[in-house]
Amino acid sequence: MNYELCIILWNPDSVAFSLGPLEIRWYSLLWCVGLLAVYMLMHRLFRQQNLTEEQFEPMFIYCFIGILAGARLGHCLFYEPEFFLSHPVEMFLPIRKFQDGQWHFTGYEGLASHGGTIGLMIALWLYHRKSGIRFLHVLDNVAIVTPVCACAIRLGNLMNSEIIGRPTDVPWAFVFQHVDQQPRHPSQLYEALCYALFFVIVWTIYKKSSIKTGSGFYFGICLFLIFISRIFIELTKENQVQFESSMILNMGQLLSIPFVLIGAYYMYRGLTQDSNK
Repeated sequence: MNYELCIILWNPDSVAFSLGPLEIRWYSLLWCVGLLAVYMLMHRLFRQQNLTEEQFEPMFIYCFIGILAGARLGHCLFYEPEFFLSHPVEMFLPIRKFQDGQWHFTGYEGLASHGGTIGLMIALWLYHRKSGIRFLHVLDNVAIVTPVCACAIRLGNLMNSEIIGRPTDVPWAFVFQHVDQQPRHPSQLYEALCYALFFVIVWTIYKKSSIKTGSGFYFGICLFLIFISRIFIELTKENQVQFESSMILNMGQLLSIPFVLIGAYYMYRGLTQDSNK
């Protein structure tokens, strides 16, 4: 079989469309699409569970700020701590000082999903304190819909030709022409497809089973599925930073292990509590 005939040449424009001088990039657009889908699905869950509009409305702001702040700080502190601790302005603002001495708007170049998960959980704890809804109930509801947004974000990474895979000879390899001419694993697409599948699985369990939200089961299964898949998909990825080359497990894999263990615990806890009712 001639693999070259199957290789996908990948060279999309990072800009989806323009509104006058304003450029709307695919990454930002897909982030917004993912958040909008989560917002609508979460609203549906709240209505089904007889939770009020007053309880629902603040959640989106908490989640948005928590994910963005956590993802940004996670990238800066987990992957480039030496640079960003000495350049704190560039950690918090979407600008960078170039060699010409001028500051330029760059957007937030670098967001880590592990940091985003931690930021989200902190934000949801604060939301729980304000809304009075049980913390595990909040976590379960968010977990049911989270894979939708995670899928959209990874598709944004694909459109940006970032977080690329290792060179490979598989027939579905992508040549990321913004990077080089080597056929590579489309690791972003692997993750996006996994997250789409996980949403279908978790949503089906929620709709068809007797397991109720508030047990922690949905929070657990979401963490477990997302981060166990991340450990394996990392095997197909290029290292994001140089120091990972000397590591047995890269940073993404190491950071995933605690989430897998926490997920397994809450899955077991949720199933045990549900069976005892």
